[in-house]
Amino acid sequence: MRSTLIYRLHPRFHIGVEYNVKVSEVHPLVTFIAVTETQNRPAVILGLSSDRIGTPKGESSAYVTASKDLEHWTGLPIAPYAGVVYGTYEHKFRVIGGLNIRFHPKVTSLIQFDGVKVHPSITYSLNNTHAFTFLMIRGKDPGMTYTLSF
Repeated sequence: MRSTLIYRLHPRFHIGVEYNVKVSEVHPLVTFIAVTETQNRPAVILGLSSDRIGTPKGESSAYVTASKDLEHWTGLPIAPYAGVVYGTYEHKFRVIGGLNIRFHPKVTSLIQFDGVKVHPSITYSLNNTHAFTFLMIRGKDPGMTYTLSF
């Protein structure tokens, strides 16, 4: 289980910590939205976090992604993303990507490819503050996260 605490310093800049209960590990989180999304332009996001799921304790990553909500163009409630991450576990760059699907304003699914494995998840958001996510790590091992944002 992971717990995450995120503080929004600015709508485009968030900092926080991620705690992995299984290995008693704390990682800093930083997210910066360098380019905001518009109807015709994707968002570009830079960040720091723990390395991919399943790496040993103490590994970190830096990433850049582009994401775009396609509902306006397709009529479907989907938002894909793609990017590049540098992880300290393997000391190399990996291509990453995924797809966010909105089933309901409070229920979303995110299918993540971390450059090695796929991790599907489903999130229930109580409001803009609390969120619970059930995920299948590597598509087979169940996991859960709780996120508190303020």
